[in-house]
Amino acid sequence: MRSILYKYILYQPLFSASLIAVLGLTILPNYVKAQRICEPPKSDEYLLLIVTKTPEQQERAKRSFPGNTNNTVCRYINDTVTRVGGFRDSEIASDWVKYIQDIVGLTAYVVRSPLAGLPQNLPVYDPQPATYPQAAAAPPKDSFAFNPQPLGPGYAVLVDYFNQPELAAQVKQVLGTQVGLASYGQRPFLFIAYTTDQNAATAAVKTLSDRGFWPMLVDSRRVTLITPAVR
Repeated sequence: MRSILYKYILYQPLFSASLIAVLGLTILPNYVKAQRICEPPKSDEYLLLIVTKTPEQQERAKRSFPGNTNNTVCRYINDTVTRVGGFRDSEIASDWVKYIQDIVGLTAYVVRSPLAGLPQNLPVYDPQPATYPQAAAAPPKDSFAFNPQPLGPGYAVLVDYFNQPELAAQVKQVLGTQVGLASYGQRPFLFIAYTTDQNAATAAVKTLSDRGFWPMLVDSRRVTLITPAVR
């Protein structure tokens, strides 16, 4: 399957203007659906989410895939994205992320709902104390000092707790590790891990998805850690 992807990418420049025009006709009607909330991934499925805030970006994203690709434009957190589903292989999904970012020039990431275990050595971000004004904050559970920490390059694993504070304790029980709180897209999320190891981050997403949570694997540079441990 990876060879099919490479052949497809290789022959991208050979697309005729007429074919692009035809693809464009199938893209335009989807703009009106941009406010729809994205559906979560199915079991054993990788979702490729491409940030496409403008009609031009949406068209570029859709033209990057074969015409029969399962894709829709929807809302994910505070972003308008092109949701591409149906991936069953992690390497193929990763190849598409690299292609979309390096060749097409759009931000892309993967969300998955699979069956797998969490590695014992999953790196967890543990920032050093910093000097910030102390202020009250509203965590999912109990109180903590407000001490925001922007993350560096890498991957952050987050969980959307849908305004249900009790999920923090449930996630902590599943993972057997501390669960923090982070801000992403101007919204609070449970913070699971920060790592430069994509495989470790993906494994965490697998475990959480298998337990019925909705985890996200995102660019850590867009995440601000509020606290590494919710008490």
